[in-house]
Amino acid sequence: MDALASVVAAQLLFPESIGVLPQSLNPNVRSFISLHRDLFAFSRSSEIDVRRVTRLIVVDTHQWSRLDGLQQLKEKKDLELLLFDHHHGDTDLNPTWEYRDSVGANITLMLRQLKDTQTKLAPIHASLFLAGLYEDTGNLTFSSTTPEDARAAALLFESGADLKILSAFVTPAYSKKQKDLLFDMLRTANRLTLNDWVVSINQLRVTEHIDNLAILVQMVRQVLNVDAAFGLFLLDNDRCLIIGRSTTDDINVGAIMRCMGGGGHPGAGAAMIKAVNPGVLVAWIRILISGESRVAGQVQDLMTVPVFTLMPETPMETALQALRNRGIHGAPVVDGDRLLGIISMRDRRRLKKPGQYRHAVKTFMSQPVHTISPDKSPAAAAHRMVKHDIGRLPVVAEGKLVGILTRSDAMGHFYGLCPLDGHLGPVMTNPVYKNAAP
Repeated sequence: MDALASVVAAQLLFPESIGVLPQSLNPNVRSFISLHRDLFAFSRSSEIDVRRVTRLIVVDTHQWSRLDGLQQLKEKKDLELLLFDHHHGDTDLNPTWEYRDSVGANITLMLRQLKDTQTKLAPIHASLFLAGLYEDTGNLTFSSTTPEDARAAALLFESGADLKILSAFVTPAYSKKQKDLLFDMLRTANRLTLNDWVVSINQLRVTEHIDNLAILVQMVRQVLNVDAAFGLFLLDNDRCLIIGRSTTDDINVGAIMRCMGGGGHPGAGAAMIKAVNPGVLVAWIRILISGESRVAGQVQDLMTVPVFTLMPETPMETALQALRNRGIHGAPVVDGDRLLGIISMRDRRRLKKPGQYRHAVKTFMSQPVHTISPDKSPAAAAHRMVKHDIGRLPVVAEGKLVGILTRSDAMGHFYGLCPLDGHLGPVMTNPVYKNAAP
């Protein structure tokens, strides 16, 4: 990133120059270029007619071997070569003019010249330069960092550097497999607006084990600057791993993942699902976020009846055993026709002492109760479950409990009925990810 920043800085110092990048680029550099292609002009060495080159400006290196495809310029007698470099060691470039110093990042040297020429920086320049500076100095923590690097960082902040860009591109993925997969995710990522939130939902097939896919989803969210990002990774054996990351409390990823059979917390979550078309999962995520669906049906078509209920005076020990015996996770607490609360297996965590198992369920039940009417859509029910992070909704008509709808009911509905016609989300069209070429 420091080299890319230095190339851009050289273009500012020498407006007539052409920025040339090497064939091999780090993934975070490729990602930055891909997302900002319209703002910067770069070429490859294969696109340069070396016979017409009269001046070569070299940044962030002092060896011919590092100049991809330009080594033949070494034999050009009338070449003017300008060198900006912060690395130690002898150079084989034989520069006409050189500007070298021991600072933490090469962009610090470039900023000296930009400051001397009173060149004004746009915020995107300041952001890129700061990303390069931070990457090469380890966020100003490496031993090579100098006071001038810190002053350069301050100057870039004053010039409008965006910390969101900084955090997105300074921390790259770790392994080569992760880096290549991250590049594919960024290249094929989409941006959706759902209820005023900007969301990215990405789909890729992964044919081998890759560690820590969650970091890739987090990086996609940061790079695209969206409120939430979801990665759908199609694995072997018809499995799909869904990972979500969010920065807003309004998109509770943990609740969404729980509604899909997984778990997590408001900012992060995951679920593993088998034998489901990814288009269905994309549609379902959109439904859970927005509460809107074109899928027909009503809650009364899915709800469970009759409803198993508990009395308010039932001891917790008896209530929990009854839930286990029936293979369910929760039940309404009623007094006649009146709905008082909900007791669930999760409420067991509130029992701190053995004696509390003998206390009545009314002591530990959840209140108030979120309900839904039987004529509402399954999408509205699922959205309500996510919004309130609950696993079941009592169905109430005219003040009476007539049924209950659970996450499992919603899962079964959306697995089979979500449309695959593109109205709610595309079927997978992204490339298959395999081993990257060496």
